[in-house]
Amino acid sequence: MLPAVVKLCCGISYPHLRSMAGLQRTAVAVIGQEITRLQWWGQNQHRMRAHAGLKNNEPKPEDMNPVPLKEDQLFYVQGQEAMRKALVMLEDKEGWKAEITESGGDVICSKVMPGARKVFRLEAVLEASVDELYDLLFVRVEEMHQWNPSIKHIKVLKHVGPETIVTHEISAETAGNLIGQRDFLSVRHSCKQESSVYLGGAAIQLESFPPQAGFVRAEDGPTCIIIQALDTRKSRFTWLLNMDVKGWLPKSIVNQALPRAQLDFTRHLRRRLTASATLG
Repeated sequence: MLPAVVKLCCGISYPHLRSMAGLQRTAVAVIGQEITRLQWWGQNQHRMRAHAGLKNNEPKPEDMNPVPLKEDQLFYVQGQEAMRKALVMLEDKEGWKAEITESGGDVICSKVMPGARKVFRLEAVLEASVDELYDLLFVRVEEMHQWNPSIKHIKVLKHVGPETIVTHEISAETAGNLIGQRDFLSVRHSCKQESSVYLGGAAIQLESFPPQAGFVRAEDGPTCIIIQALDTRKSRFTWLLNMDVKGWLPKSIVNQALPRAQLDFTRHLRRRLTASATLG
């Protein structure tokens, strides 16, 4: 009986579990290959520079050190690495416990990670295509405050090709917000595999963009969203939320607020999708 209850509370069937795990392994492999390729590129550049120095009998001290990745390449690697780590966390099926089960079918499970931080996994089915959700959650991320009242502002600070962006986000001052206003500086990365989209991200630090006065800078990640097509107008939505809100809040408050924030976000997203369907 217990395994059946756990399966029901986690909101996924074993066939879906195997399907999602297979897609995740594929994405992890592709991401790992790309990171390895970039690392090889940097090492190869180092060898070429060192060889040129020896050939000219003018070895330079900097040729003895690995060539650092350029800023754009660094953002790209950081985004991919965040997604890879998040997918690995989702692949590990041990230790998840049901937190909230909604009547509409949305389910949130939690897991305690090393360091005693809880991460939360939301599973939901949305009436929207993969492309529509990708457009709302990544391509048009700066418009998110228009349909999600918990967000005051999101600004894309830098585009690193079509797959990676650096964003600054400020949460809104809303009634009942137990955590309070926070700001976030993050790298976000996207990856498409067959009929699925993966959106990953993590906090970053930039000397050119220090914490803003009047805000506590929270840190998210590694985190990710997986959007899988169920049919042409329906998608499975899986969201791993992993956040350090900083400040002096008790863990009990944080662990109560974060899954509720996931449910609120999903509710606002559904409203946005319904409005689009009505207008369309």
